[in-house]
Amino acid sequence: MLNLTGPARIIFKRNQKASDSWTGHIEQVQRKALRKILHQGHNCLWVDKYLPKGEDTTYEEYSKLMPVSSYEDIRPLVLDMIQGKRDILWPGVVRRFAQSSGTSDGKSKFVPITPQGLRQNHYGGSAHSVARYLQYHPKSRLFSGRALILGGSFATELPHPKNVRIGDLSANLIEAINPIANIYRVPRKPIALMQDWEEKLPAIVESCIHENVTNISGVPSWFLVVLQKVIERQGVKTIHEVWPNLELFFHGGISFEPYRKQYQAITDNSKMHYLETYNASEGFFAVQFVPGERPMQLLLDVGVFYEFQDSDGGIHPAWDLQQGKTYALIITSCNGLWRYPIGDTVTVCDTDPLTITIAGRTKSFINAFGEELMVHNAEAAITAACHLCNCSVANYTAAPVYAEGHNRGHHQWLIEFTKEPDDLDNFAKVLDQQLQSVNSDYQAKRAHTIFLDNLTIVKAKRGLFDSWLKSTGRLGGQRKVPRLSNDRKIIEQMLRFNQ
Repeated sequence: MLNLTGPARIIFKRNQKASDSWTGHIEQVQRKALRKILHQGHNCLWVDKYLPKGEDTTYEEYSKLMPVSSYEDIRPLVLDMIQGKRDILWPGVVRRFAQSSGTSDGKSKFVPITPQGLRQNHYGGSAHSVARYLQYHPKSRLFSGRALILGGSFATELPHPKNVRIGDLSANLIEAINPIANIYRVPRKPIALMQDWEEKLPAIVESCIHENVTNISGVPSWFLVVLQKVIERQGVKTIHEVWPNLELFFHGGISFEPYRKQYQAITDNSKMHYLETYNASEGFFAVQFVPGERPMQLLLDVGVFYEFQDSDGGIHPAWDLQQGKTYALIITSCNGLWRYPIGDTVTVCDTDPLTITIAGRTKSFINAFGEELMVHNAEAAITAACHLCNCSVANYTAAPVYAEGHNRGHHQWLIEFTKEPDDLDNFAKVLDQQLQSVNSDYQAKRAHTIFLDNLTIVKAKRGLFDSWLKSTGRLGGQRKVPRLSNDRKIIEQMLRFNQ
């Protein structure tokens, strides 16, 4: 295949220049982004209800007049949009929706994907990611081969018109992609959009083993399975023996750290690079700023206006943030979401350029005993524990066990290991120590086991998490199990599967 990385650099250079220009001009760029969203989207039911001035509304007016609205607030309107009603949350008829789990009542969310959202946000964010990588890797041959993109499907039980597409975000992006891009993408659409993951996985492997794959994109846990299957199929030890020109993994969705050691074991580390992206069902928001460092730069010109809610409930625009502080993220976007809390918390690493890390989910935590254990605490602790005990995990989830009788409460972890520790009890002690080292509230509650007892670990049988996801209709693609839950609903279901 012809190497087009040189011409591609010229095209993506404009994205690099744009992101460089945001430094020192965050307020100007974000006010412009809000004006554009209001100009494109003001002639619809939701906006007309709250903004009498429509597209001429300033941010100060917008923040006072437009309410912050959760998915539960807009669900009936989204269902109307799915049935073909026009001019509801966005002008015209919206025909694509990203299905996502994660609402408090357990129901699926259906996030609108407008034509502007596809072009400006999802594909625009991808362009910024490629530009960032090419900026730091002048010898890259990224466009000399193909991109292996791991996508989902259009599986949904929700009745809808034939001309409406509902499914994983990745399925929508693959189906709607520019036909020219298909020259550089594998597998073919019929395979990429297959619904049954157990049929899809071997089909992906067989269709890609003889391709010149230079980059891969997907969720770390799922892609690890694909790479291991390719290696097994070819009878080799590393993926670079199959794809010698593989140089980049665009990853997101979950923390990469618990999987880093496993990727290092199956790759040629002198060739492999990693770039984290913040690409959710609701939009593409950020991309890793500097190679090897965790912070991601917030993308300020991709059809999204950002607001940040602090722990006291105060809401701040992107130009009024404090370094080191953690906020809940609220977005207004050209996907028809207006002051919408996406359920993520982010920590501000730097205010200009504006860089962040994902702290966790607003509803994915354990605070049953005042310990305030967040996802980023759990990720850091289990990564360190695996390193110290020379083991690795495929998946995990944790939940509280409440005090009963004379027994104190504690945390129960359900862990599927890819390499088991020599001593599971010792691993539990190490994990507990690491949790105390990264979370002072947890440490205080664990002191002398007065309030909180030692954590316990249940070893999950191989494939448990996949089996549970399959039972919920969520196997494959971008689907994943919540890492932490403040109740026992999910873990009890999984423990039954584990018996």
